Amino acid sequence: MLRPPPVLYARAVDAPDTPLPDTAQRQPREHGSPIVRAVFFVVGACAFVAGAAGIFLPLLPATPLFILAAACFARAYRPFQEWMLAHRLIGPMLREWHHHRSIPYRTKMVAIVTMLLSFGSSIYFVVQPRWLQALLAIIAVGLALWMYRIPSRDRPPHPGT
Repeated sequence: MLRPPPVLYARAVDAPDTPLPDTAQRQPREHGSPIVRAVFFVVGACAFVAGAAGIFLPLLPATPLFILAAACFARAYRPFQEWMLAHRLIGPMLREWHHHRSIPYRTKMVAIVTMLLSFGSSIYFVVQPRWLQALLAIIAVGLALWMYRIPSRDRPPHPGT
């Protein structure tokens, strides 16, 4: 069976005129197997629900979960992915990731601060064993460093530069 050529993403309004790398420009197709599409759909739905919960629960990182959901829906059921990309709240963040593999700086900083506050309050008020407190602190710092290393195109310049 012949498949249509991959669809190119529409450019964001603020996207530069430079061409995107071939891997970031091509839209993945829905998977050919209905079983694999069902698995992608279930994973995408779970990631979307967890991302929606992550908006209100600071311990769940909403941004990576929405990115995962959009990626799964691209391979399972394209109308959901297109709806997510067009959404007024999560759409700009997803388009920024798809076009530039970056996260808006403010989104990244808010995620890091709320995550560290959540981990810190859990360590201080809930967890009793010292080894578990240390393990949670190491995980929190590791996650914060990982999130900080994700590029941001709109990052303000350093004061010394």
